Amino acid sequence: MTKHDEYESPLAHRYASREIKRIFSPRERASTWRKLWLWLAEAEKELGLTQITDKAIEGLRSNLVVSDDAFQVIAGEERIRRHDVMSHIFALEKDAPDAAGIIHIGATSCYVSAMWRLLTVSAVTDNADLIFMRDALRLILPKIAKVIHNLSKFALKFKDLPTLAFTHYQAAQPISLGRRAAQWAQDLAMDLEDIEHVLASLKFRGAQGTTGSQASFMEIFHGDTAKIDRLNEILCEKAGFEACYDISTQTYTRKVDLRIANALSAFGASAIRIATDIRHLAHDKILDEPHEATQTGSSAMAFKSNPMRSERICSLGRKLSNISTNFSATFSSQWLERTLDDSAIRRIDIPEMFLLTDALLILLDDVTHGLVVFPAMIRSQLDEELPFMATENIIMKLVHAGVSRQEAHERIRVLSRETVETMKTTGTKNDLIARIEKDGFFKPIWDELDDMLDPKLFIGRSAEIVERYCGSGGPLERKLEKYKHYIDSTATATLAV
Repeated sequence: MTKHDEYESPLAHRYASREIKRIFSPRERASTWRKLWLWLAEAEKELGLTQITDKAIEGLRSNLVVSDDAFQVIAGEERIRRHDVMSHIFALEKDAPDAAGIIHIGATSCYVSAMWRLLTVSAVTDNADLIFMRDALRLILPKIAKVIHNLSKFALKFKDLPTLAFTHYQAAQPISLGRRAAQWAQDLAMDLEDIEHVLASLKFRGAQGTTGSQASFMEIFHGDTAKIDRLNEILCEKAGFEACYDISTQTYTRKVDLRIANALSAFGASAIRIATDIRHLAHDKILDEPHEATQTGSSAMAFKSNPMRSERICSLGRKLSNISTNFSATFSSQWLERTLDDSAIRRIDIPEMFLLTDALLILLDDVTHGLVVFPAMIRSQLDEELPFMATENIIMKLVHAGVSRQEAHERIRVLSRETVETMKTTGTKNDLIARIEKDGFFKPIWDELDDMLDPKLFIGRSAEIVERYCGSGGPLERKLEKYKHYIDSTATATLAV
């Protein structure tokens, strides 16, 4: 049997980066558990627990990386015991027999030595999950910044290129193409802020005991609360966290997972929003995502060039934007101090929400870096609607020439309706201006019609808005400053498939 004979998640196999997969890999998970056991033993020895020997600590330190042989032992033990952490304990005892005296499992499902309890199972798994989520958040933040940077450059490049706007997906007052991209950038900047916030507020669980009362550690340290506080300070220092959560039960509150999922789900919604716009614009042939020369759009219709990257973004984004529902249900379903119905779903959802985010960022980096613009098609689309857009200005010009506004409005209304009807029934182009030029009522402004059809007259302050937001010294540049080295030194992401 080969890998082709068993199911493998497409999310990991096809879409996510090696870096994010490594964070949530079985070896990284198991090795991080071993680090946590080592850190606890070192901290307790530092605080005067003489039962922990240098030899035991060295045994733990020498076996931090879980070997393939150890995974075989773990798999065999878990089939017997139906308890993953216990299985890892037995494998570690086999690798580091000198440490077996301080890694032993008791009836309370706490880690105990021959004389004291150490950590609950969830303390190890929870602390490890917090480490993984922190590291994954740190990985994705610069990638979001890079996509924002791509869009900012695009927005500045096309800040004054008029393009037709749409409200209700109907033609509306023109904006600039750069102004539209600046909106996409702003949405992602909000996601960046939210994800930065959940990272900055992330804390450690530390050593809190079986139900969060620290009773086990009161016994270990003979009621010395200062040592318990110092124990958690040491653990935070070793793990790279500023502090522990003030209140924990048997686990850290699952509200933490939900806050992170909410931020990532919101990013998933932004990704869909941007990619959907690109798909609509690709349909109109005014903008397109990058395509390789050998890329096949359709197995049946050889002429097609589909926006498959943007479609994939919408597909993966749909999964990510809805994943917070699972975390909400898991959080709200925790009974009292903890129930285990959070375990299996978190094993799936925590890695997947980060792999989804990472996969979307790979796609967005590729798409936003390689967007292709077709100015002639943009102008053609504008020309179909500009005569209608210009009617308000035509009315005002007539009023200045002494014509009744109500009569001018009625004449424009009638001609516009006739034009639309002809366009819809015959497929001809917009001839409203030609109709106006044939109607003597409009003679006072005939000479001004061409000037009134300049698209740049209709985009307002679009260029200024883009420059102010995306330009030098603007809010976006300031927000991306901390990621400048990553942005400048990282090549555009490439797709695996």
